Amino acid sequence: MCTNIVYEWLKTLQLPQYAESFVDNGYDDLEVCKQIGDPDLDAIGVVVPHHRRRIHEAVRRLKEADERA
Repeated sequence: MCTNIVYEWLKTLQLPQYAESFVDNGYDDLEVCKQIGDPDLDAIGVVVPHHRRRIHEAVRRLKEADERA
């Protein structure tokens, strides 16, 4: 199991099962994760609709935190 920032982020979303796929697909940093869209989630293997919504919402929060900073 990978232990990096993306794993910790996914763990807070209760989606740690995707951590290895994220890293294998080059999403090993939250800056990169901010660019995730539906085609990326397809490639990573996130097919469960509410998991996809949870990730999209978390990406939106990451972007908003950047804007506030």
